[in-house]
Amino acid sequence: MISGAGRSLGLISSEPGSASAEVTHDGAPPTTAIYVLLPGAGGDSWYWHLVAPELRGRGHEVLTPDLPADDDSAGLGEYAEAAVSAIGDRTDVLVVAQSMAAFTAPMLCDRVDVRLLILVAPMIPAPGESPGAWWSDSGQETARRQQDERDGRDPNAVFDVLTTLMHDVPQEIVAEAFARGEPRQSDTPFTEPWPLDQWPPVPTRVLAGRHDRLFPLEFMRRLARERLGITADVIDTGHLPALSRPGDLAQRLENYRLQQAPLAP
Repeated sequence: MISGAGRSLGLISSEPGSASAEVTHDGAPPTTAIYVLLPGAGGDSWYWHLVAPELRGRGHEVLTPDLPADDDSAGLGEYAEAAVSAIGDRTDVLVVAQSMAAFTAPMLCDRVDVRLLILVAPMIPAPGESPGAWWSDSGQETARRQQDERDGRDPNAVFDVLTTLMHDVPQEIVAEAFARGEPRQSDTPFTEPWPLDQWPPVPTRVLAGRHDRLFPLEFMRRLARERLGITADVIDTGHLPALSRPGDLAQRLENYRLQQAPLAP
């Protein structure tokens, strides 16, 4: 477990959803940032195609690397390498990780100058745990079934992407996603243990979907508390906020940026 590290490393967020003004050493708020947006399973940067313009419109640089999810020779290390390569020599970056990318994002921190980790509907790993083992180890399977029963859905139903993942995504975005086709996700990274022995000493935030049917809210709150020692914030979406409410998600990312104290000179 990573639990106690959260408090000792200052990972606990302030009031959920709030934002205080961030100031630089000359008293002026910074106007630009570098966001690195990592996609979840499938590795397709298209997931962020509505959020990226929102952030760029505010003057920020936004990187949306594809991850090598369709490459059977690529594991977690190669996913991290793809992100590091995209970042290059940039410093003071904000890394945003969707779902499975929570396994990759912390692996960047000993190679890149990461200012803040923001995990969205994340698969928060434990040391030595593989993404494949995470589902049972974390209790997700039980939590999902219990939530389905409470909501009147069949907990034994065959997984359906529309019902479970895209139930709150606008129809035109669903149509675009289906027209693109489902990205292939290799099984390779699911067999590999997460290589870190603890969460990196980088400020971290967790954002959970209030209506997430894959990772129910109370499950996400428990996981964030037990594995990171922090309180998950909540957004009124399902599992894919970048597609269902991109403007709201962009604002939440900005709120987190503004909450973060400036780095020492």
